[in-house]
Amino acid sequence: MNRRKTAALIFCFILVMCICFAGCSEKGIADGTYSVDATLSGGSGKASIEEATVVVENGEATATIVWSSPHYEYMIIDEVQYDPIQESGNSTFEIPIVFDQEMPVSALTVAMSQPHLIEYTLYFDSSTLKGE
Repeated sequence: MNRRKTAALIFCFILVMCICFAGCSEKGIADGTYSVDATLSGGSGKASIEEATVVVENGEATATIVWSSPHYEYMIIDEVQYDPIQESGNSTFEIPIVFDQEMPVSALTVAMSQPHLIEYTLYFDSSTLKGE
């Protein structure tokens, strides 16, 4: 392989790695723990997110969200099921997130006469991050 092809391959590799790790890094979000405003839309409009705490580690963000209801049995994000992390009180989940993009999620509620899987959209606004 000649030097030009080798240089081109190295450049492409570096470019792909930069894109893969761009998540929080491109927004300049350092590793740490933050509070953030999380907006929930969809469903019946009765539910909300009471609290959201984000941990950023190695450019990846994970949020602990507390729903306004204790009646959510699980959440589904990108076909992966997430179970609550609390034993009592309002439903609390630890989920992977992206900032400044609408995230489609589903949540199973048992607050009605029978369980219903409800479609929602979550939005985590990076401009509201506050370090803890």
